[in-house]
Amino acid sequence: MPLPKIEEIRELSDQELSDRILETKKDLFQLRFQKATRQLDKPHQFKHLRHRLAQLMTVERQRQLEADQTGSED
Repeated sequence: MPLPKIEEIRELSDQELSDRILETKKDLFQLRFQKATRQLDKPHQFKHLRHRLAQLMTVERQRQLEADQTGSED
């Protein structure tokens, strides 16, 4: 599975973006739980999910900053 592209994430709506962030955090929790119980089959998924979470949070922060700038210009 290749690492996700940030262009795909930028096309999401704000609600979809927050839903994906929450979903990714839950997936990371499940992976940590599997690791603790020694049931983890694919340890490389940590890297993929952390990468995706970073992308999602980056896009969310960029949108927040853009909203702040347009709000302060009025």
